[in-house]
Amino acid sequence: MIRLLVRALQIGATAAVVTFWMLTLRPQPLGGPAAYLVVRGDSMLPTYETGDLLVLRRAADYGVGDVVAYRVPAGQLGEGHVVVHRIVGGDGASGWVLQGDNNPAPDPWMPRDHDVVGRPWLVLPQVGRIVGWLYQPVILAGLAAAIVVGFVIAHPGLPNTPKKRSGSPSRPLVPGFDPP
Repeated sequence: MIRLLVRALQIGATAAVVTFWMLTLRPQPLGGPAAYLVVRGDSMLPTYETGDLLVLRRAADYGVGDVVAYRVPAGQLGEGHVVVHRIVGGDGASGWVLQGDNNPAPDPWMPRDHDVVGRPWLVLPQVGRIVGWLYQPVILAGLAAAIVVGFVIAHPGLPNTPKKRSGSPSRPLVPGFDPP
């Protein structure tokens, strides 16, 4: 009975975590509300530092004073890059004027609402450094090798190796040849 209760609690906790993830942290490419950005550079000091991980969420509207992440508009130098800066003027229809907190001048781009990825919802200081470290090719190769080694150790023997049945005599693989 206790095992059944523990198992039901485990299933309930897993369902709660998955539901929370789907409603709050699922990435936008998977139809979710969240986007993720690792801060690089010092344009947003002291608000954000290099290595901070930002979890972004779309908002119904944006205004002057909001910090937003946006994609550099198509057809402009840097197209597609994501920048996180503060709105200092403009509007979503004709284009926002944005500027980093530590920059002396506004950005050269004027993104519109459809270019805005979202505003920071959660900040994880320096967690982005770990994410960046994991994306290094040597680290990824090492992780892949560790997974393969773990799989081989956990599953000894080749998949097509005939298994010896208990109680049956072993037969030579080649007829007429008896191994020593």
